[in-house]
Amino acid sequence: MPLDLSNTLVVGISATALFDMAESDQIFRKTFESDPDTAIEKYREFMLAHEDEPLKPGTGYPLIKALLGLNQYQQGNSPLVEVVVMSQNSPDTGLRVLNTIRHDKLNITRSAFTAGETVADYLDAFDVDLFLTTNVKDAQQVIDSKNCAAAILKAPPTDAPEIPEGQVRIAFDGDAV
Repeated sequence: MPLDLSNTLVVGISATALFDMAESDQIFRKTFESDPDTAIEKYREFMLAHEDEPLKPGTGYPLIKALLGLNQYQQGNSPLVEVVVMSQNSPDTGLRVLNTIRHDKLNITRSAFTAGETVADYLDAFDVDLFLTTNVKDAQQVIDSKNCAAAILKAPPTDAPEIPEGQVRIAFDGDAV
């Protein structure tokens, strides 16, 4: 019997919003500038060579960790929140992301690695209610596909007070709506 997600908030998040992938992204971009034909292969080599090194938390990490923490209050079989990692990486370069999820003991069991294709085409298949990314163009593409998306553009402040265990606090800036 398939998992019933009808009462579950399903959040899709890009790998670059969940984890800090700036170093690998810089390698791809730098190589792409000088030799576009080898950029993907150099990126793949880097990611595979470092697949056992956990990535640092990204901009969306604290929010996802807090949302997943809400599941401790679930009653019944369906979780309150389900998170799906969605990335334009290929499955082999996504191993580092999956290894980091296991290392950090995040309760994330579903992922989509689209090998360069837009994640917008996969949202319905994963029953995603909200997609989070650090890329404004990707967020707009998801919105244009009639799905809900947000771009997380800033990391949480480092001097912010600790939020009590079991709480999630979200502020929306609706100027662009």
